[in-house]
Amino acid sequence: MTDADHEAEEAAPVTVFWAPGCSSCLRTKEFLTKRGIDFVSVNVKDDPAAMEALYALGARSVPIVARGGRFVYAQSNADIVAFLGLDEAAAAMLPPAVLVEKLGLVLRANGRFLRQVPEAELDVVFNRFFAPRALAQHAFRVAEAFVEAAGRGEEYTYESMMAGTHAVGPGDDIATYGDSVVAALEDWWKAWPDRGCTGPMRAYWGEQTVHEILERTAWHSAQHTRQLESIVAHFGRAPDGPLGPRELEGLPLPDNVWTEAPAGR
Repeated sequence: MTDADHEAEEAAPVTVFWAPGCSSCLRTKEFLTKRGIDFVSVNVKDDPAAMEALYALGARSVPIVARGGRFVYAQSNADIVAFLGLDEAAAAMLPPAVLVEKLGLVLRANGRFLRQVPEAELDVVFNRFFAPRALAQHAFRVAEAFVEAAGRGEEYTYESMMAGTHAVGPGDDIATYGDSVVAALEDWWKAWPDRGCTGPMRAYWGEQTVHEILERTAWHSAQHTRQLESIVAHFGRAPDGPLGPRELEGLPLPDNVWTEAPAGR
């Protein structure tokens, strides 16, 4: 890249491709806003040409931070910092053992909240995202996909993370499925030899340490569980064992639960 090309790229606007309900999308937009970084906001669900523009970049999922023809999968704040050349250090991560504990607490809460959603509303889509039954499945699947990939030494793929979510149907027992995910997480951690999780692991947004992808898994599942908790409250019910500091402290969550307040039908 020539100096002129570099200057042109630096002058190009930052664009964020996102979708409603997406936890990483919300966190990315908050991250940039807090740093006073202006960006063009592109909702791929509302803009018919947005997905074509995304594919033209070479990207296949949101959130994406793009500038001057280049992009980064914005699953990691550290990757956004590096991409935009920001002068700040990466935030400290909780130890792996603490992340595993918090992930287990979050997943159990997810199962409790799911059981509180009225039967008639379990398959009603909220915020143009997922219905509660599918939202709960996704929070569980995010964790299960990590356990499978780490345990097998395989890549954590987008397809694996999304497996089954769009196929969830009325009558599917997602709460019982969640119990099996919690058990799989506990079994994985008991057997995992690298207690510092320092080894490399490949994900669809790039290679990171197991520790980094474990952190992403913990906050990602937690954010969707917060969304399910808000749906329970939306129906006028007090969430059973609401998520508080014990479960969430130290996780790099977005400030907000939704881009908009949850709305049902």
